[in-house]
Amino acid sequence: MPIYEFYCTPCNTIFNFFSRSVNTTAVPACPRCQARLERRMSLFACIGRASDSDADADLPIDEARLSEAMGRLASAAENLNEDDPRQAAGLMCKFSEMTGVKLGDGMQEALRRMAAGEDPDSIEADMGDILEQEDPFAPGGSPAKRRRATPLRDETLYEL
Repeated sequence: MPIYEFYCTPCNTIFNFFSRSVNTTAVPACPRCQARLERRMSLFACIGRASDSDADADLPIDEARLSEAMGRLASAAENLNEDDPRQAAGLMCKFSEMTGVKLGDGMQEALRRMAAGEDPDSIEADMGDILEQEDPFAPGGSPAKRRRATPLRDETLYEL
């Protein structure tokens, strides 16, 4: 008996449904609000590249550049002094340069202030609302279009 995961956008919740047979076409209604659910791959079953419909698939990241940058920055990250915000800001700036990922205006400002030695807690106090509303990978600091809280998981096993 396979178990399928489905996501409800209005409830921001993942539900589990079991089926007495393999059923790749049935799509149930949300047990809470009756909205049409979206079928999701279980985490253990995800392999290969993310599909274009995944929430994070539209990030402007070149996978080859990202992999190369991660390898080159690994040793720098290992030697990072966690008590020195300047080093963390420098590492983030290098990451952005090496991957081609352009950070939003708010994130760039926060990193600039950290690199200048300003206390990260005071930056958070001053810019917390800006940083929370900003898509960190959107040039110009545009608001996050699809950013939502991590989905809840309903632990009930429903019948498909």
